[in-house]
Amino acid sequence: MSESMFRILVTDDEEQMRDLLVSNLEKEGYETVTASNGLEAIERLKEETFHLVLLDVMMPELDGLTSCMRIREFSNVPIILLTARSEELDRIHGLKIGADDYITKPFSPRELLARIEATLRRTHSFSKEQEATFDVGVLSIDIEGRAVSVKGKTVNLTRKEFDLLYLFITNDEKVFSREQLLDQIWGTEYHGNLRTVDTHIKTLRLKLGEAGGYIQTVWGIGYKFEANG
Repeated sequence: MSESMFRILVTDDEEQMRDLLVSNLEKEGYETVTASNGLEAIERLKEETFHLVLLDVMMPELDGLTSCMRIREFSNVPIILLTARSEELDRIHGLKIGADDYITKPFSPRELLARIEATLRRTHSFSKEQEATFDVGVLSIDIEGRAVSVKGKTVNLTRKEFDLLYLFITNDEKVFSREQLLDQIWGTEYHGNLRTVDTHIKTLRLKLGEAGGYIQTVWGIGYKFEANG
């Protein structure tokens, strides 16, 4: 993938850290814009288009976790949290509120760049493969706009829920194990429990209502999408 097409919003209250991040990213061809706190990041996201946000957790005025939750109220832009906290509960909380990845300081530039590339690959590659609308029974999915509706009524999905649905609908009747889903949607860097998949599938089915039955459980293996489900 060509990095030059991606714009990244770098958010950190420490100027030295912002400069270091920007320097490493621009060497790899990314376009960067900076914000010194969560409030500034939110305002920039409302005014400009970005492909990914680096968001420091420990910031004055508005911390990174609260900023992440507010961003998710209006945007599905991929978010990678940067923090000195290493506790598992903090990492889990960050992912639950909508972050796509979580990296603990201190980290090497190589690791950060690898995580950024992996996140962009997961969240943006599908739009190049297929820019279309899928209509399956009562379900309609606008791939480019990341919009989902059932019988014409909009269904609001999180990024992970949409990515799961997209994977299923473009692989009709293919059975995915929980391990495969965790790897393809969350990425190999994610070390969460396999029950995370079950929880997201359950919520996705509930949100889809009548169309939720299209996602079928294959006992002892995993899940599949079947249009006549």
